[in-house]
Amino acid sequence: MLIDSHCHLDRLDLTPFDGKIEGALDAAREQGVGHMLCVCIDMENFPDVLDIARRFDQVSASVGVHPEARAGHEPDADELAELAGDPQVVAIGETGLDYFRCEGDMRWQQERLRRHVAAARRVGKPLIIHMREATEDTLGILREERAADVGGVMHCFVEDWAAAKAAMDLNFYISFSGIVTFRNATQLKDVAARMPEDRILIETDSPYLAPVPLRGRSNQPAYVRHVAEHIAELRGTTLDAVAETTTRNYFDLFGPVETGAAARA
Repeated sequence: MLIDSHCHLDRLDLTPFDGKIEGALDAAREQGVGHMLCVCIDMENFPDVLDIARRFDQVSASVGVHPEARAGHEPDADELAELAGDPQVVAIGETGLDYFRCEGDMRWQQERLRRHVAAARRVGKPLIIHMREATEDTLGILREERAADVGGVMHCFVEDWAAAKAAMDLNFYISFSGIVTFRNATQLKDVAARMPEDRILIETDSPYLAPVPLRGRSNQPAYVRHVAEHIAELRGTTLDAVAETTTRNYFDLFGPVETGAAARA
């Protein structure tokens, strides 16, 4: 079984599936994808994310506010912790730092990240971290706020081996998206090849970042198979081995899946 450890099912292009999310989930199942983590990026879309996870046993949810989000409701640590108490919510995030398109004082992003770490530590659930052109500050805050107590995942990782090692030292897993399949991602391919087996995860970040050979299309969870196949090639192993490893790692980090009526109550 494959697991898409980071996708945005509430934002998928469902045109090929007659507008029905069931079609996208069926397409994923046909490619061996047995579970997906639908990741929240703001409080306004959290009800949709949670609804999808409650409707489908093969989907879990997270709660958090993306580092780039400037509008909308800004939850404090107490509210995040309360929302994370739902059994379908397995993680806090996506949170982190992203300096790519931002200028000026970044303390607003940094304080948001600190609140998310505090909430994660309060409920004992892992973090989903987005880190873009902010490596030193992100890792520094994770150290200061004792994020290692709960650990988490560095989602859509694009950094070098030194950053990967520093994140793993903080009890974080490294998740590879379709970017690792891109021809010019030489540094990232090296990281994927060197990763210890017990710290690798795979994802699509769909509907974004479709992997080769589907680059340029709207991404979907079914395409995580291409990420797994490329990582298997880089590591000189089989697709089945990568599937087994990344599935085991996912459940080690996020815990068992809550299914059935009890989970929806």
